Amino acid sequence: MDLSGKRLFLLDLDGTIYLEDSLLPGAAEFLEDVRAHGGIVRYLTNNSSRGVDAGMEKMHRLGVAAEREEFLTAVEAMIHYLRTCRAAGEAYFAVGTESFRHQLIQAGFDLRETPDADVSAVLVGFDTELTYAKVEDACRLLCRGADFLATNPDLACPTLYGFMPDCGSICQMLVNASGRQPRYIGKPDPTMIALALEQTGCTPEEALMVGDRLYTDIACGVNAGVDTALVLTGEATAADAAVSPTPPTAVYQDMAALLDAIREVRR
Repeated sequence: MDLSGKRLFLLDLDGTIYLEDSLLPGAAEFLEDVRAHGGIVRYLTNNSSRGVDAGMEKMHRLGVAAEREEFLTAVEAMIHYLRTCRAAGEAYFAVGTESFRHQLIQAGFDLRETPDADVSAVLVGFDTELTYAKVEDACRLLCRGADFLATNPDLACPTLYGFMPDCGSICQMLVNASGRQPRYIGKPDPTMIALALEQTGCTPEEALMVGDRLYTDIACGVNAGVDTALVLTGEATAADAAVSPTPPTAVYQDMAALLDAIREVRR
């Protein structure tokens, strides 16, 4: 892979830039270097439990400069999909956090609190406020024939102690109960990368997708036709990459190692 032509860096957050409230090795230096050399950053996150403002606040709290336009989330991909692929005026039922619901309502969608007969689709995100009542209401709708849409297939969210269930695990519970399969809108769907390329005017050849998961981050880059870099600070290992159906273009120990490779190319 020729790193010399890369100017748009598409970065996952959890497990790539930080773990909980700790920056990962080389992350801050990488971001400073990219900006100092005229590069463009876009944060592509499948985490639908919090909005862009919360993401910005976290980056600032960690001592990293970040602008609102640099964030593209799975919720924004979901909103884009609902606006372009669904009929106007449809009613939805959301399994997600209050932030997830608020973003959808602010975008103009009709969200119901109960499994009403006119609900056309169940929308599932990474729900850190999950209750059994939400699960039961979602199952009622899915068994009744409502469409099943979800932000992302991530099974686990990385933490300092290990992992916790993510949106994909919540969806699997609903699959087991209803027999229905979701359509995932976030990574590995290429929508977020397509939006980033459109916003920045960059070509796929100028972009690099960087992440810690093969089946979301790296697969998203493959699906979008851009080069990919796997960092080994989250879920995937080098052994996983060797047998993946969507192998990365390159593998690095962490963001510090990727920065070293970029600096070496410059020299």
